[in-house]
Amino acid sequence: MNKVKKLVESAVNPDTLNGQTLAYLGDAVYEIAIRQHLIKGGIVKPQVLQRQATHYVSAKAQAALITKLQDENLLSSEEIATFKRGRNSKTYTKAKNTSLATYQLSTGFEAVWGYLELLNKTDRIAELNAWCIKTVEEGGIDQYDFK
Repeated sequence: MNKVKKLVESAVNPDTLNGQTLAYLGDAVYEIAIRQHLIKGGIVKPQVLQRQATHYVSAKAQAALITKLQDENLLSSEEIATFKRGRNSKTYTKAKNTSLATYQLSTGFEAVWGYLELLNKTDRIAELNAWCIKTVEEGGIDQYDFK
């Protein structure tokens, strides 16, 4: 049996981490926000929650959201640099049900959330989450067609 290593946490400079690592954290940060939104919005059945969540958290939705964020110049230069680092990072997993290009955009999206989380920029995360939720619910990504 493997012994779990005892970790000592310390501050991490997100600029020193690769895009995949930032995306790993960012995926969870964004997913929690969407799950809370759905449950607080009255959706409580697990199968319905899962189906509804895909409108916000699928690779296609995230690719559309990050593209629209850029189209509307809503990202800082640091966030754009982080997005590109995530998008361009070497991936070791196979994109499921989506193209590699869409998967890469989605990874870039998640990297931004991970970056902001490590900087403890909770207000910015909340602002971006609210924008994403509003954009999805108002059909703001319907014109984007990612495969």
